[in-house]
Amino acid sequence: MPFQTRIGAVLHERYEIERIIGQGGYGFIYLAQDQRLAGRKCAVKQVSYDPTFPPAMLQEARDQFMREATVLARLDHPNLPKVSDFFSIEDNDFLVMDYVPGDDLRALLAKAENSGKFLQESEVLGWALQIGDALTYLHNQDPPILHRDIKPSNIKLTPSGLVKLVDFGLVKLLAPGEVTITIMQGQGTALYTPLEQYGGESSHTDARADIYAFACTLYHLLTNTPPANVRDRFLNPESLAAPRLLNPAISPKVEEAILWGMALHPNDRPKDVREFIKALTGESTSRLRQLSSYSGSSNNSQLGSAEIRLAWIAAGLTFLSLFLTIIHNL
Repeated sequence: MPFQTRIGAVLHERYEIERIIGQGGYGFIYLAQDQRLAGRKCAVKQVSYDPTFPPAMLQEARDQFMREATVLARLDHPNLPKVSDFFSIEDNDFLVMDYVPGDDLRALLAKAENSGKFLQESEVLGWALQIGDALTYLHNQDPPILHRDIKPSNIKLTPSGLVKLVDFGLVKLLAPGEVTITIMQGQGTALYTPLEQYGGESSHTDARADIYAFACTLYHLLTNTPPANVRDRFLNPESLAAPRLLNPAISPKVEEAILWGMALHPNDRPKDVREFIKALTGESTSRLRQLSSYSGSSNNSQLGSAEIRLAWIAAGLTFLSLFLTIIHNL
């Protein structure tokens, strides 16, 4: 069990803890009052660490938290909560961000289910445009940032109608050389997690992992049915019901786009969020697939040509070295 901060405690001589509003495997999220800015509420995410970590691994994890918190604090987007502070107290690290009022989409989905209705496609697509904008912003950072835990409960609808993508608990920075770094232990929520995300720190994940989770979230919101677990789909492709079988009011273009985003292999998904949003909002998914496939083939072709050139250069250098060695020995 992670260490729990006492209700009423003041952290960092500034943040008075009011109550717990979330909990994960290795930490809590608290609602807190900012004592320096009267009336400002904030969410304080406490990050605890696995007590079995050896000292060197623990230190690396904490250094990593500081590096990534510094990056998150620089983000500024209307559909993301603003990270305003981070600090450490003893064996725990803390991330402070805007508190986002309103219901999360899981609660709105439950209301629709309980009333025997579906959320309106037009409303869900309006939310999708905002989420897509936030993800595009994250993926375009240098290095790119992956959220890795997109799901209805991590998307909040504010009283003003603005959607916010919350909980940076599993955020990853794509480091140079592709290896990803995680701010906290975890692999996302099983129903929305792509197959490649189960590979651990050595696996390749990129923006298409977020696209998979995004598409699964839209599937759930529009059908009132959780998507089949990716491992079950791998063993039995028929385990995923087509969205229109569950909700005939879903338009064919939206169904096709969602299933494209939920493809098991990342190469079979949209190459980026913009392409996925285009498919959701009416551009021909089959045409977009063809363009994406052509782009991928072109890149592979260019890579192959470069590799051939490098092989010839290496062979030439080897021959030259051998020739000079022979001349030297004469």
